[in-house]
Amino acid sequence: MPATPLAQPSNRRLLARVAAATLVLASAAPVTVAHAASPSAGVSPTAVAPGGRVSLNVTGCGTKTGTASSSAFGDVRLTPGNLEATNLFGSATVFSNANSGAHTVTFECGDSGGQRVTVSLQVTPGAARGGLGGSIGAMSPGQIALGGTLAAGALGTGIWILRRRSRLT
Repeated sequence: MPATPLAQPSNRRLLARVAAATLVLASAAPVTVAHAASPSAGVSPTAVAPGGRVSLNVTGCGTKTGTASSSAFGDVRLTPGNLEATNLFGSATVFSNANSGAHTVTFECGDSGGQRVTVSLQVTPGAARGGLGGSIGAMSPGQIALGGTLAAGALGTGIWILRRRSRLT
């Protein structure tokens, strides 16, 4: 019985090489498994005073909707950060009468009953700084006077140089 073309030694080697190349390419291809891992979430900053704002972020939901809820700020609807909805974002203002201490923030993917993940938010005592952002609160009257004197001296020196230049020309 004559040998078939695939049974010839050179064709078997070629077939083995093609099979090996296919296995190598298949093993290098990325594997996508929907929602294999649980979502991860974060709150920034992790410590905030009552009245302050926090940013909320959850990744790995695989949905275009989600919520974040806490006794520190109530319920917040999260929106997708990109078309694939791999990140959901939101922000919240901590209640001005929130109790100091650790508060649990629960992120829920999709509608009620979706995947959940919790993180901690620390509410610090005191109020959120406003106005000038606290840039004046820690300065003494002596530091303010010294700064004003230096600024006035720099202004006077600049005027003196400009007047001197105009006389020379």
